Amino acid sequence: MLSLKNLVYHPPATEKPILQEITLKLAPQELGLIVGASGSGKSTLLEILAGLAERTGGGIYWRDQEIMALDLQQLAGIVFQFPERHFCGSTILEELRLGHPELGIERVRNALSEVGLETVSLNMSPHSLSGGQQRRLALAVQLIRQPNILMLDEPTAGLDWSMRIQLAQLLEKLKEHWTLLVVTHDPGELAKIADRCWTIKEGKISEITPESLYVK
Repeated sequence: MLSLKNLVYHPPATEKPILQEITLKLAPQELGLIVGASGSGKSTLLEILAGLAERTGGGIYWRDQEIMALDLQQLAGIVFQFPERHFCGSTILEELRLGHPELGIERVRNALSEVGLETVSLNMSPHSLSGGQQRRLALAVQLIRQPNILMLDEPTAGLDWSMRIQLAQLLEKLKEHWTLLVVTHDPGELAKIADRCWTIKEGKISEITPESLYVK
């Protein structure tokens, strides 16, 4: 269980807190969806949960144990918006082994299979994949680290409707084994697979039902 209690983020350079007393709970193998406009604080929240920024107040708990920033980097894996822009490997194999040169082929293949890329050649360039395949590869890069929580920032951004549906289907499959937290400005198909939903506006969060986000 991931729990946030009165989480605050107020950098000295800002007049108002970017995040104001964020409180939420997400159970194992649930998909949580946070919906908000650009600048609402949703990406900042993911960065704090990934240990990339330090909260200024409140607590983050995993299984009732408080987690510090350094531990969060081990607990969570994050897939940024447009993750394909951050690919560094010249091949898919090299991309998956970055930081993990000891990984065997079987482990690599298992990660690719989990995201539906079992047929791709390991010698292909990540940039030769389609947009949807690149998002799947970015997921595999994080899954290979075996995080407790997988977080995604605007995972459907820039994808056409068919790729968005395919990505939602993949995330629904992944939540059978993983806990997922997704932030987006456009819930679309993601609302239909979410177990819990929140809206965020000016750093304040409110829980809503997934059904309230369904496209009529």
